[in-house]
Amino acid sequence: MATNPVSASGILASNPLVARARRAALVASVGCLAVLAAPAMAQTAQPGPAPTLPGQVSLADLAERVMPAVVNIAAVTTSDTRGRTLPNLPQLGPDTPFGDLFEEFFNRRGQGQQGEQRQAPQQRRSQSAGSGFVIDGSGLVVTNNHVIGDANEITVIFSDGLRLKAEVVGKDAKVDLAVLRVKHDKPLPAVKFGDSDKMRIGDPVMAIGNPFGLGGSVSSGIVSARNRDISQGPYDTYIQTDAAINKGNSGGPLFNMAGDVIGINTAILSPTGGSVGIGFAVPSSLATNIIDQLREFGETRRGWLGVRIQTIDDATADALGLGATRGALIAGIDEKGPAKPAGLDTGDVIVKFDGKEVKDSRDLPRIVAATPVGKDVPVTIIRKGKEEVKTVKLGRLEDGEKVQAASVSKPTGEAAKPAVTSVLGLELSGQNEELRKRYSIKDGLKGVVITKVDPNSNAADKRVMVGELVVEVGQEPVNSPEDVTKRLDALKKEGKKSALLLVANAQGEVRFVAVSMN
Repeated sequence: MATNPVSASGILASNPLVARARRAALVASVGCLAVLAAPAMAQTAQPGPAPTLPGQVSLADLAERVMPAVVNIAAVTTSDTRGRTLPNLPQLGPDTPFGDLFEEFFNRRGQGQQGEQRQAPQQRRSQSAGSGFVIDGSGLVVTNNHVIGDANEITVIFSDGLRLKAEVVGKDAKVDLAVLRVKHDKPLPAVKFGDSDKMRIGDPVMAIGNPFGLGGSVSSGIVSARNRDISQGPYDTYIQTDAAINKGNSGGPLFNMAGDVIGINTAILSPTGGSVGIGFAVPSSLATNIIDQLREFGETRRGWLGVRIQTIDDATADALGLGATRGALIAGIDEKGPAKPAGLDTGDVIVKFDGKEVKDSRDLPRIVAATPVGKDVPVTIIRKGKEEVKTVKLGRLEDGEKVQAASVSKPTGEAAKPAVTSVLGLELSGQNEELRKRYSIKDGLKGVVITKVDPNSNAADKRVMVGELVVEVGQEPVNSPEDVTKRLDALKKEGKKSALLLVANAQGEVRFVAVSMN
């Protein structure tokens, strides 16, 4: 199995596969049998406090205090099979980001259910389980979105055995969070969020959850790293911990030593499917704003700037005259987004947004998403080496995602015999009908066509490809090979070591590429 981030979503404790594994483990290990039998042989011993080693700190008081607010989540999904006969195969739970890596752990249907299946083949029931925690005594419960999926029936199970049906208040797939509501005639035990930004690498943490159906399981460890990007979404900034997190811990809390929730356990990195000491939790600093929106609106309302950004490397920073690698480079502007009327443009580098420093491209989406919709926001940019401040009235991301791209007008003319030149390891040609057809170039795209790339060039190293177009050189538009050579000569006179090219593919998607001029 490949070493990939995998979901820590759950299975039911009644899973026959798990039961067989447990029995096999007991039979296989005499040492385990001796340990398991020890309590029965020592029934006459007087109870007393557990011994601790010098310097060892017990987590018993903390676990006892917060355990009542940690719950198990059982989710059942019933889907219409439209009359198809179902084979007696393992029934997968609701889709999860990484569920395909854990198929062997999902519940198998019992014989009784198979009988029901034969009687009513129209319905297919699948089950999953995970963890969650109560954040409000009135009955608000937080878990992962992938734990509940599209479940038709959700049950919240407390440590004292209380079982309550839950309804979905709201859920967010981008950060994998969901808020549920249960009703009870008495206030329920609850925990509160802490400040994950105050956690340091090496700080102790404790996780509680429902791994492999073993509800109320406690594990401990430390914060191994912060701001981890595991390429699971646009807002990745996970807390990494070595506290044991397994399948079923998803949605459960990660506590600091004050008993505050500083993370929501979500994923693990594992070649085996079990904990190897690399787990990831959504930090409370990211989760709380989303949870508040789900509580209030039943949906998220994220800020939207309407730009496409890319990472800045050292060569690009030098070409832009930034002095250091920083900020987020705007590689594209949404024609109907808030950035365009505010005066932001392709090639601008955003270094500060709403007073918050943008250290790299990963920072910007999180900062923008957390900013209130409709707010007038100051945006500090670097444009052609000079700092400017623009004011943007922020839109709503959910609305922006529905906006269709503006149609592009067709070109009014073309060169019958385009000029050709070779620079920077690239053979460049002006556009004509034959080249547009050869490379399937979208109508309306401007720029100079790349017809050949020297495989030993710096441009090839930067993955510049034949059939793409050079749209800008040094943040100036180019429409012919002569424009390119003139602009390169000007950059050399300015003492630039690299030329910043704006390159578009045949579909019009653009990116910046810094190519050495040496």
